[in-house]
Amino acid sequence: MHLRVERTDARVRPDEQMRELFSEGFPAFITADRLVKEYIGRVREWFADLDLVLVDENGVPVASGWGVPIRWDGRPETLPTGYTDALVRAVEGRERHVAADTLVICGAIVTPSLKGRGLAGETLKALRRAAGDAGLARVVAPVRPTTKARYPLTPIETFMRWTREDGTALDPWIRTHQRLGAEIVSAAPASQTMTGTVAEWERWTGMVFPESGDYVIPDGLGLLRISRSDDRGVYREPNVWMRHG
Repeated sequence: MHLRVERTDARVRPDEQMRELFSEGFPAFITADRLVKEYIGRVREWFADLDLVLVDENGVPVASGWGVPIRWDGRPETLPTGYTDALVRAVEGRERHVAADTLVICGAIVTPSLKGRGLAGETLKALRRAAGDAGLARVVAPVRPTTKARYPLTPIETFMRWTREDGTALDPWIRTHQRLGAEIVSAAPASQTMTGTVAEWERWTGMVFPESGDYVIPDGLGLLRISRSDDRGVYREPNVWMRHG
């Protein structure tokens, strides 16, 4: 497949093509991160040069990836707390005229019918090239491990150390980054925080929460904590920080 990399905003793209690309995206509750809602508009406006699509020879989008620029001194302890904090730091850094030196890869997605063909890796490579073009010397990513949902009771600090017999990570998305030379830096146990009413969580998950307590939810990498007395559910999404360079 001959691929071309474009900015997502380079042209108007047919709705049906974009729906197909994102048809197997993220669980419904991922939109419940209120801080992301506050910052995402400025992210899309200010960092459009780091929002890319890979298109095939017919101009059809087959993969997408995006990131934000931050300033980071290279020490694990000074990384953002995760995905959401990276957006905040990027936006607030831009507002304060702080010179960025690091790309945070925030996401990559592949058209479902084309998974398994290496397009996710090609998307990560395209983002790394974009970082170089933008003068960003470092590349990091708060990686959302795709198989962590099978082990919601396991701390992310434990899960990220699990390996296969060949020494590579048990999780395939972490492995994709490793194959490109990335290394695990640290856990991000609260990369995102999603909040909503009990009714909202019941709608997002298709479950019923009769009592307060902790619940395993579909596609959740950790547990949902329900408080009936506060009519509130809180879910903290763990990620794994990886460094590409």
